[in-house]
Amino acid sequence: MSQRSTYICHTCGEIHNDWPALAFNSPMHYNELNDQDKEAIATLSSDFCTIAHGEDIDRFIRCTLYQPVNDHCEDLQYGLWVSLSEKNFEAYKQNFNNENYEVSYFGWLCNNIPGYQDTLSIPTTVYTQRGNNRPLVIPHEDFEHQFVQDYYGGITKQEAERRISEMIGLIND
Repeated sequence: MSQRSTYICHTCGEIHNDWPALAFNSPMHYNELNDQDKEAIATLSSDFCTIAHGEDIDRFIRCTLYQPVNDHCEDLQYGLWVSLSEKNFEAYKQNFNNENYEVSYFGWLCNNIPGYQDTLSIPTTVYTQRGNNRPLVIPHEDFEHQFVQDYYGGITKQEAERRISEMIGLIND
């Protein structure tokens, strides 16, 4: 029987025994801005981000991706950011509090996931969910990238725990 790992949640400060969501607080595009540009040209909330480059505006929403784990009953959850077109971003934002809003959008993955070479710009489909849950993001199966292959083929529990340790620094019981 494997030993359960515990971690201290960076949000609530409590100790948890389940697997944490591996969440990114912002899209990589926002992270690359200097502090002055973050104040002047960007807006960031827990679910939306925009960056204005003159008349061009980059638009991002926060989504959830569940990475299948083949030899475990729990999937690995990621909190990722995806860029959307202006039309789709505005439709999503307008329906953000609509519990029955279910549509899909094309988007580009906008975070670099540790353990993989450049995961920016992996094409995805974003599925909004009933009940105001964050949208699910699914990478396009025909895109050649190790992250996409791992998504469709699954990973091992050992690999999932390695990713968790790498991203948040677990404390073992």
